[in-house]
Amino acid sequence: MLVPRKITYAGVGVDRELRAESKKALQILQRTYRFSRSGKVVQLPYGSIFPQGKNRYLDFQIEGVGTKVLLAQLAERYDTIGIDGVAMAVNDVIRSGARPMAIVDNIHAQASDPKLVREWLEGIAKGAEEAECIVPAGEIGDVADLTKGVVEGRGFDMIVAAIGEIDGEKAISGRNIKPGDAIIGLRSSGIHSNGISLARKILFKQWGGKYDSHDVPDGLNREVVFETLEPTGIYVKPFLKVVEELKVKGAVHITGDAYSKFERLATFSSGIGFEFDNFKPHPVFGLIQRTAAELGGMITDEEMFKTFNMGWGFAIITSRTDADRALRLLDKMRVQAEQIGRVTDSGRVKIVYKGKKIILE
Repeated sequence: MLVPRKITYAGVGVDRELRAESKKALQILQRTYRFSRSGKVVQLPYGSIFPQGKNRYLDFQIEGVGTKVLLAQLAERYDTIGIDGVAMAVNDVIRSGARPMAIVDNIHAQASDPKLVREWLEGIAKGAEEAECIVPAGEIGDVADLTKGVVEGRGFDMIVAAIGEIDGEKAISGRNIKPGDAIIGLRSSGIHSNGISLARKILFKQWGGKYDSHDVPDGLNREVVFETLEPTGIYVKPFLKVVEELKVKGAVHITGDAYSKFERLATFSSGIGFEFDNFKPHPVFGLIQRTAAELGGMITDEEMFKTFNMGWGFAIITSRTDADRALRLLDKMRVQAEQIGRVTDSGRVKIVYKGKKIILE
């Protein structure tokens, strides 16, 4: 009997351990903090905020949409990918409680075709409107040798940076999270912009997978390329409304490294862990696992929870007594949200899924 080959994110070219090791080099940048002219740079679980006047801090984040641009090329649709770029950046900014003020984009293009540029910017403008921030500047560079892509003349890479402001006394530090606190999940819109390298190589013939881009596999209601191209959800308005109304102890944008990302919060509130037991994955996630098996491989549940959002795109941590209030508030805003877990004293991230317990290492 053949043992299915285990398929991992590292196996398709995204090595988490190597990336984690490389990120240690970010400490080099801390020596620049001495140039902060208004006060101390404050380290938070997922970045830093820096002062600009009395009690006013700025949160500055930069993100990309990764290989999702290749799906846009397969679909020959470019008016949504800018929404992803904005979402990835502003959803990172709000984790500190900061309100996004402005974004800028940097697009490396194979060729700046006017129609193509218009579609890119249409998506960016739509995302910025949803996040209620301005786009004062941007850059498009023609660098054909760097961006071949999969469709001639349509190769590109998209990076978006966002800046937000917050009263330093109200910053969400993650330092007061305690066992018993509630974890509330905000529904994702689909696969978002992470794990795409793994999804591509399982789902699309273009990269060795099973389906033509316009196939409609069992379990989906539309072509697989449009299912995976669905733009990333933007959580700015609902999350900041919750922040205004009650005490938020922690916030996580469930993107790269997915639920392993919660380990970072544990370093800011020692002795805590996280347990999740409420998942409603979109059909595309089950399709990825089933298709891997049909191709003679296996993606474990553990790997899925380390790679994909599995139905929840953003998490809010509040006290148990504030959880119901937060859920009522989100429901009023017609935002799909549920309690998806709780804070424990285990020091680990535990997933309870399909009757099994998974510890994320």
